[in-house]
Amino acid sequence: MFSGLSQTSSRQRKIVNVVLRHGWGYMRGLLLGGKTEEPSLPPPLVLCNILVELGPVYVKLGQLLSTRPDLLPPPYIEALTSLQAEVPPVAWEAVEAIIRKQLSQPIEQIFSIIHHQPVAAGSIAQTHRARLIDGREVALKIQRPGIDRVVEQDIRLLRGLARLVNRTAVGQYYNLVSVVEEFASALRAELNFTQEASYTDTLRRNLSKSFWFDPQKLVLPEIYWDLTSEKLLVMEWLTGVPLLQADMKGTNYGGNAKAERQALADLIVRAYFQQFYIDGIFHADPHPGNLFYIEPGRIALIDFGLMGRLDPRTQQILIELILAIANLDSKRCSQLTLELAESTIPVNLAHLENDFDRLLRRYYNLNIAEINFSQLTYQVLQIAQKHKIRVPSNMGLYAKTLANLEGVARQLDPDFNLIEQVKPLMADLFRQRLIGHAPLQDLLRAALDIKSLSLEAPRQLEMLLDRVTSETLQWNIAVRGLDPIRRSLHSVGNQLTFGIVTAAILIGAAMIFSQAPSNPIFFWVSGSLFVVASVIGLWLIISMIRSGRVK
Repeated sequence: MFSGLSQTSSRQRKIVNVVLRHGWGYMRGLLLGGKTEEPSLPPPLVLCNILVELGPVYVKLGQLLSTRPDLLPPPYIEALTSLQAEVPPVAWEAVEAIIRKQLSQPIEQIFSIIHHQPVAAGSIAQTHRARLIDGREVALKIQRPGIDRVVEQDIRLLRGLARLVNRTAVGQYYNLVSVVEEFASALRAELNFTQEASYTDTLRRNLSKSFWFDPQKLVLPEIYWDLTSEKLLVMEWLTGVPLLQADMKGTNYGGNAKAERQALADLIVRAYFQQFYIDGIFHADPHPGNLFYIEPGRIALIDFGLMGRLDPRTQQILIELILAIANLDSKRCSQLTLELAESTIPVNLAHLENDFDRLLRRYYNLNIAEINFSQLTYQVLQIAQKHKIRVPSNMGLYAKTLANLEGVARQLDPDFNLIEQVKPLMADLFRQRLIGHAPLQDLLRAALDIKSLSLEAPRQLEMLLDRVTSETLQWNIAVRGLDPIRRSLHSVGNQLTFGIVTAAILIGAAMIFSQAPSNPIFFWVSGSLFVVASVIGLWLIISMIRSGRVK
């Protein structure tokens, strides 16, 4: 399928040349149509160099793989986490052509100025500052020309390679075709800026109210939908600096900069825990460059191309898992990891509990401030990988977001401890789930249900007693697993019947044979019966031997 790739296109030639130059033997054989052996990866640094040299699509693939500790060991996750593409900005003429094509009106009628020098350039898009005719400052995120064609071409190549690797045992277990499809879906979503705009609006709406923090202190940019399209995103310009580069004076905290940093760390954690465990949709890229310091006590979130989702069942399991980890409860960690699994597979529960016990035992004598909670979460997922427990793919994205979140919080406040922050939030979350956000309404609803039940109960009880006394009550009981027993009993009954019939024929034949000297016809009849009985008896013996009942 992939033999002769070097003659088919310049893109495929480049991939082959890069792989050959870096000496990745397994991939060289795969690309050149050789025998496919068990998959083997190059060293982490070599893999990163290959992905960077292949371009933005493969860098995105590496970034996705960095969220999958269930697929790769820790050294690869660590190396891929910091993977960034060195992409030069696109010339203004090409960018201007994209903008004009995406707008329904001439640029001059919409913008009073667009700064030609980009403020940021990435593998998918670059961002320019501009001003609308009415004076509002905006940010323009413009897709790189031709990137959509490169993406589709590379996705086809990756899909073909995944099908080849899926022929191996490792490929089948990890189902690499589905990994590539997941990557393709995520990358196509990132190419569609209307989806990113929708995510931004959803988060703005979700975080505009909270029980855990002051929504006024968290800013998300407003989207200008009338100017936004699949390749052009126009949003509010937020004036600020990257959070960790901010020179905080503690203006609103009595001049105490440390107090302001602690308050901002607490704000970030509370905002993200609301996204994780209440909203179910979260900003999955909270690295320091996407968190801006707007003004004293206020921060902004930007860049919503990468999002994660958690369904209610997963949210509940993760809440309990956090508490189990915080309490160093290895048995509960094992149970919850199995509940989290995508499919039921045979697992040695004792070995799983022992692995969790060994992991958590390392933290028994540590001060709680010394525990790196996100690293511990990664280790939990790696134990699941060791026992071939396939957890949902979004768990890796969740763990990576948690790691970024804890890293930023610790840089803001060196004394920050995520577990101490988590416990009161989890207690409050359990309370909310127990009594609800509107306890009075829930109580009234329950009272109406009890009233309805009390009115219906006498009539239902009367109907039941009538059926019992009139002997019309029927019980329908279905017991699973009886079909094999029924078939076995049926087979044994048939064999027993044939045996009795055979014995009867033999006895009848013997009685008839005793009369044979006086009548020749009796001789032939008895002989025929003996033959029939012999055939039936032989068939019974053979069938019993084949069924394994005769040993």
